[in-house]
Amino acid sequence: MKKVVFGIVAAATMAIASEEAASAESKAEAENSFLDRIHTKGDMRLRYETIERDDKANKYRTRYRLRYFLDFDITDNFILETAVSSGKGNPTSGNVTFRDDENWADYFIDVLKIDILNLAYTFDNSWIRAGKSEHHFYRPMKTQLIWDNDIRLYGVNYGYEDDTKAYRLGVNKIMESVNEGADDIYIYVAQYMQSMKLEDAKLNLGGGFYYYDGVKGNISPYENGPLGNSYTGGFYEYNYAILEAFSELQFDDLFGKPFKVAATFGYNTAVSSDNFAYDASMQLGDTKNINDWKIGYTYRDIQKDAVFAAHNDSDFMGGGTDGSGHIITAKYKMAENLELGGHFQWSTLNASKSATGIEADYHRVQLDAILKF
Repeated sequence: MKKVVFGIVAAATMAIASEEAASAESKAEAENSFLDRIHTKGDMRLRYETIERDDKANKYRTRYRLRYFLDFDITDNFILETAVSSGKGNPTSGNVTFRDDENWADYFIDVLKIDILNLAYTFDNSWIRAGKSEHHFYRPMKTQLIWDNDIRLYGVNYGYEDDTKAYRLGVNKIMESVNEGADDIYIYVAQYMQSMKLEDAKLNLGGGFYYYDGVKGNISPYENGPLGNSYTGGFYEYNYAILEAFSELQFDDLFGKPFKVAATFGYNTAVSSDNFAYDASMQLGDTKNINDWKIGYTYRDIQKDAVFAAHNDSDFMGGGTDGSGHIITAKYKMAENLELGGHFQWSTLNASKSATGIEADYHRVQLDAILKF
């Protein structure tokens, strides 16, 4: 009888232990499954920068930019995309300048902004994003002629991409207005790109149309003002209906390195003069592996009302439109998570862009160390 009782107790104990082990294993699997759905990355960029210009005092400063991205896979096709960045209040830059009279909390907490917050649904070769997201336009050699790297769009956007073509459609609104009294500005966007494989290269051809509704007669939505666009009596003179065209030729091997050459054009169809912009660029090399390097060159000419100045390259001529010049960029991958970079710019500010009302030279140098994590 004792043996029977002992056997029953032992069997029950083993069953309970097995059930607890299975429960613990199931819980661990659930936790692992949850963690597998979280994807994070970030980077910190330290920059030393000099700006020398004829019409204003020169600047010499040390800056940083911090970004942290966190995405969560709600389902296999439904994703919550989020990111925070430094540079609060600036739609085209995450840079923060170090100053002697500020404490560390001002640099790493008070300056943070919600950079991305949207829901993305992916299916087949398509996606739909709703919320605040990256603009996702194709830009040959990442040109910033029309769109700065850091511009985020608030709205609903659709994209499609396969081996031969890509297109984007969207309805957006400027939501980061800091100037009281600014009326709503909506942005309707469309872009198409066709890719063709050649014998030893790839050719990308495409264009887009970006319509800003509500700019004419409005005040600037941002504190940095019109940045070169026609602006009289505190109001924009024109709307912006920007027609884009571009071409890009990519070679896999030239002198043992990848090589690209591209041209991008912008034309504001809502204005009859000072409405054309273009840049021509080339790049040799890439930075995929340690000790890789690349060097690029761009010549850019951008008339004052060719594009919406608050949204294009914030580094070229101090941001905005109404000038021309040369840009040389270089980058070297020193380690798996460390890159060194440089930006060297020689440009000319047109008379209406210059603070003195006289054409002025503008020189800018940026030396970067970028840590990715």
